[in-house]
Amino acid sequence: MLSYSLATVRQVSAIGEVVITVPEGFEGAARAEVVAAELEVPVKITPGGVERQDSVRIALALTSSESEIVIVHDAARPLATPEIFEACLNAAARAGGAIAAIPVADTLKRVADSTITATVARAGLWQAQTPQAFRRPLLVAAHQRAVSEGIIATDDADLVERTGAQVEVVEVSTANIKVTTKSDLEIVEAIIAARTDA
Repeated sequence: MLSYSLATVRQVSAIGEVVITVPEGFEGAARAEVVAAELEVPVKITPGGVERQDSVRIALALTSSESEIVIVHDAARPLATPEIFEACLNAAARAGGAIAAIPVADTLKRVADSTITATVARAGLWQAQTPQAFRRPLLVAAHQRAVSEGIIATDDADLVERTGAQVEVVEVSTANIKVTTKSDLEIVEAIIAARTDA
């Protein structure tokens, strides 16, 4: 999946450097993917942290202090397009932060002990995805605050929101799915096959 994300990054001219975090011991495999992708920008590979938030903080520290905007992406979303990256970068330049997202389409239920306790109104609810882009000083400050105050979040937008900064939503296709199960992988493979045959 990393190879697909790298192929996308290669098509985004605004990206001037790449930092990849991987589980310890996978640095060599990641380097092979980078070589195969033939990126024309500097690439750093480092072991990540215990949690996703830790991995982003580690990668962020390795980005150039001269970078105006940082874009965070999970390789588990291999179908993100160059257009999505560019839209998030443009929105972040304007607003300070931006994330790929889709409106919630399904009815949401709050459940306890396998029993529905409430139906959650879905109006105004969005599913956050990646890429997520932010002005670098804003993201650095958000992560520093998280460390000092013991804040744990599932995405970088949450950390930035807690500083009071504005984060815009960039609506994307439902095809930008995250691979977390075998069936997710099968769907992604089918989409890739369909694109290849087209």
